[in-house]
Amino acid sequence: MRLVIARCSVDYVGRLTAHLPMASRLLLFKADGSVSVHADDRAYKPLNWMNPPCKLREDEKTWTVTHGKTGEKLILTIEEIMHDSSHELGVDPGLRKDGVEAHLQELLAEHIGTLGEGWSLIRREYPTAIGPVDILCRDHTGATVAVEIKRRGEIDGVEQLTRYLELLNRDPLIAPVRGVFAAQEIKPQARVLATDRGIGCVVLDYDSLRGIAPENPTLF
Repeated sequence: MRLVIARCSVDYVGRLTAHLPMASRLLLFKADGSVSVHADDRAYKPLNWMNPPCKLREDEKTWTVTHGKTGEKLILTIEEIMHDSSHELGVDPGLRKDGVEAHLQELLAEHIGTLGEGWSLIRREYPTAIGPVDILCRDHTGATVAVEIKRRGEIDGVEQLTRYLELLNRDPLIAPVRGVFAAQEIKPQARVLATDRGIGCVVLDYDSLRGIAPENPTLF
């Protein structure tokens, strides 16, 4: 990963155009080929970004990031570089879930029919370039479904599932893939975001699942 702190302006050139005026920003160039531009606010969300594959061309004052498939560009006009360093992070072991989330995943995989009659399991911990999807399965129509499981469903979980879906839908062997966000409790903001992105929400009763009660979890 390369970290650059620079005073720069940013212009996006593609289907739309966008401009960030000159200011001090953090630029992240990741090993997966993604590039993102950050300010010292907005939590983890970048001001602008480009998904892989990307190619960076550095001239003295102008850095151009070009998307390898679409040709879209991020043009960084550099006024001053305050920090520039590269770090080898290695292979990430992935997020380790707490005991409840891990057990929910195990129970749903074993009894995938609790999500709907006729559903079948493909596998648990389905690998992607950014981490494993909790459960990959098929619904009663044979369509592929990615299930992300949380004890407490918040916006960051929906964002995580969105990133998984973006990658999974590039694989012609399983696409199209839709998402289901499953949690013991789903926050209203997370439900709104999931619905807006076409992701289903499932509220799970952990105690019932442990006993595999006859009632199915509620699917919204």
